[in-house]
Amino acid sequence: MSIQIIIADDHQIVRQGLVTLLEKESDMQVVAEAEDGSRTVTLAREFVPHVIVMDIKMPILDGVQATKQILTELPNIKVIGLSMHADRHFVITMLKAGARGYLLKDCAFEELAQAIRLVVSDKIYLSPDITDTVVKDYVTLDLSPQDSASSILTAREH
Repeated sequence: MSIQIIIADDHQIVRQGLVTLLEKESDMQVVAEAEDGSRTVTLAREFVPHVIVMDIKMPILDGVQATKQILTELPNIKVIGLSMHADRHFVITMLKAGARGYLLKDCAFEELAQAIRLVVSDKIYLSPDITDTVVKDYVTLDLSPQDSASSILTAREH
């Protein structure tokens, strides 16, 4: 069975290019394209694809809000953020919305194909440059005392 994909990007040439490349993969099928987040939500309900390749910045409803709406209703769909933005804010916001992957638009097509296959198999995929951003964000988390391991242990567990 083919991996069913929706491509969501506000640039038609990007959508057409991705469709052309993805259709060459024997295990992938693009079932729909969307030019904005609102249309993506509608198409997700209609097609219930395995994966949505989602641009972050789109009109009407951005990729983050569209991801949240889709995953609230259809939690089994995997979303991969595809953006030109490597900025920490965009990456973390998209991952917190529920995206299972994040790639930069300057990546090679093979990386996108690999990411799709990995997220379908319940793994997370981050471009190498994005991994650095996420790890740095995690390492610098300021855990408050109530978040420490000892604060959640019962008296007996202590």
